[in-house]
Amino acid sequence: MDAVSEPIAETAPRKRRFGVTPVVELGVIALAITFAAVTYFTITGESGPRLLTPPIVALLLIANLLPGGALLVLIGRRIARSRSARAGMGGGSGLHVRLVAIFSVLAAVPVLLVTVVSSLLFQYGVEFWFSDRARGMLENASSLAQSSYQQLLADVGNHTTAMSGDLAAGLRDAPIDSLAFREFFARQVYYRSLSEAVIFTVQPNGSIDTVALVNPYERDLAKEIDPGLLAKIKAEHQSSTIASGDRIRSIAQLPGADNLYVYAGRLSNVGEMSQQTRRAQAVLADYRALVQRSRSLQLQFNGALLLLSLLIVGAAVWVAITVADRLVRPISELVGAARGVAGGDLAVRVPEPKAQDEIATLARAFNSMTGRLEDQRTELVTANAQLESRRALIEAVMSGVSAGVISIAADRRVRLINAPARALLRQGDEDPVGRKLKRIAPELDAMLDGDEREAVVQITTGGEALTLAVKITRDEAGQVLTFDDITQQLNDQRRAAWSDVARRIAHEIKNPLTPIQLAAERLQRRYGKKIESDDGTFAKLTGTIVRQVGDLRRMVDEFSSFARMPKPLFRQESLLDIARQAMFLHEVAHPTIHFELDAPDPAPTIICDRRQIGQALTNVVKNAVEAIEGRGEGEALPQGHVHMTIEHGSDHRVLLTLADNGVGLPVERNRIVEPYMTTRSGGTGLGLAIVKKIVEEHFGTIAFSDRPGGGTCVTICFDTDLLANMADTPDDDSADPRPAVLTRTGKSKS
Repeated sequence: MDAVSEPIAETAPRKRRFGVTPVVELGVIALAITFAAVTYFTITGESGPRLLTPPIVALLLIANLLPGGALLVLIGRRIARSRSARAGMGGGSGLHVRLVAIFSVLAAVPVLLVTVVSSLLFQYGVEFWFSDRARGMLENASSLAQSSYQQLLADVGNHTTAMSGDLAAGLRDAPIDSLAFREFFARQVYYRSLSEAVIFTVQPNGSIDTVALVNPYERDLAKEIDPGLLAKIKAEHQSSTIASGDRIRSIAQLPGADNLYVYAGRLSNVGEMSQQTRRAQAVLADYRALVQRSRSLQLQFNGALLLLSLLIVGAAVWVAITVADRLVRPISELVGAARGVAGGDLAVRVPEPKAQDEIATLARAFNSMTGRLEDQRTELVTANAQLESRRALIEAVMSGVSAGVISIAADRRVRLINAPARALLRQGDEDPVGRKLKRIAPELDAMLDGDEREAVVQITTGGEALTLAVKITRDEAGQVLTFDDITQQLNDQRRAAWSDVARRIAHEIKNPLTPIQLAAERLQRRYGKKIESDDGTFAKLTGTIVRQVGDLRRMVDEFSSFARMPKPLFRQESLLDIARQAMFLHEVAHPTIHFELDAPDPAPTIICDRRQIGQALTNVVKNAVEAIEGRGEGEALPQGHVHMTIEHGSDHRVLLTLADNGVGLPVERNRIVEPYMTTRSGGTGLGLAIVKKIVEEHFGTIAFSDRPGGGTCVTICFDTDLLANMADTPDDDSADPRPAVLTRTGKSKS
């Protein structure tokens, strides 16, 4: 079975893929904007330092990461498509875009997961430090340190105040400069775990006068007394305690004494405790500030995590574009080269990669294939050039020969036909190549069924019967028919034969006609009055003999005219006058027929034999009248009409056209100018033969065709240039200027 006629196996319908359209891209952008707006209103909608819960933050992070990453992937896809278009990748852009999308998604999914997990871990990890428990613990620690410090200060201050009361009581028992009071003062310092003490007064100028002191460390205690504390004591009337250096200092006024004060100091690590207290307070202040900024820090961290994730996805998309470029570029080069090969460019090659991988193997195989195709095409082009040269030679030979040549395939379709064959078979503008021979020439097709290789075939083409001498030869692909039109040759042979027969008949019949006519007339004169007959039989018989002899004489005259026309006498004549005389005779004889003659002004003149041209035109007009009369009689028939036209043609020619609305041309229209070919019972068949001979003697042509609307159209064409050379021609035969024409019999005729 022919491969073309094999049914094509039905393939399974392809699943429809999800296409990324501009609508999808706009949807992703809308989602990104929507989720960004939701995130903004969620963050700003709740005021205060409280943290957002980790699930809410994770959801917001995912809601912004997904459309953001998708938007980056779509941007990468757009970039990939534009780069593919600029690089002319064409069909490779789909692979390029898919690779970018796959790499981008593979990079984006892990980044998304890591980002969400990192956010959750961070938020759950720091959630305790911003809880109430952590805040209470730090506040309690700071408060404890502060209370311990204040307790130490209060203890020294209380002892100093109590000691000032005891000292005031002791001064009532003993003077201040007595030994008993000093010992009492020392015991007060010792019992109260004080390191040093001094009783002093303040002079009006602000100087300190020491009254009694306990100074085991031998320090200048006057310098330890702060005038600012004295002013505060005077204003508030209570003791004042401060911590400075490694001591806690307290000053109190002795009760009942206006200008008597006691200073007491205790050696302690109060400086370190003070620093720890300050550090605790600073830590608590920092913690409180951090708590105030905790939500902002939470949002900043997750925002930085979101930006970092998007940057990673963007970098992954860019890396994917770069990697896809490197992967798709060789494939795109192969696609471009394949398109070049499809367009006929077999010299195209693709660069071979240095890496020994599948792409390099494919490139080498492609270059090898195109190289072989290029070599084969070169060979085919060379072979085709040779075949074209041979074909041109054959066509030149075939167009140069006069015979028709047709090459027939095995299925009897026309493979080749030359111009003469096309003209003989009346093909016109229609191309017969590829058509069945039976549709073009059934007679030639029928000849192929027989065993004859040479034959004479009668064909009818274009309404005209032709006689062809056909010869059949065989070749490898079919048969070749060579044929020549021998119709004119047979007509010439038939005309020559009839001319010879007419000459012999005229010679043999004409001699006894005169004695027969004279004898019949003498019998009629001598015995016509002597023989008595009631019915006049003798007179009728002799009259019949005389009439029949006259008819035979006219027939012999026509034979003589056809066999040997008189040599024409060429003179300058008016073709219009000759035509008018020819039509006038029939116009008078047939008043029911409308005769019309058209000619230009001035009318053309030609060099001709007036008698012969008049005889020819008279015969043509007579045939037109007989064709009109041959229609019969009837009211439905239009009036007979004979229209003669004389006009100037191209190339110095004169055209004479005669049209009638008679019965039209017979079926044997190609034989109407043959001798003794007639369609009328009383005709001799020599009229048109004589007309054709007269026209040819005047270097003209005669043609017959159907008149539109019915009837016949006769066209006679004269070459005035050739006729002009006959004006001064002598009477001898040697002066005939007509060129010798080689007939189909091989003889030359003038």
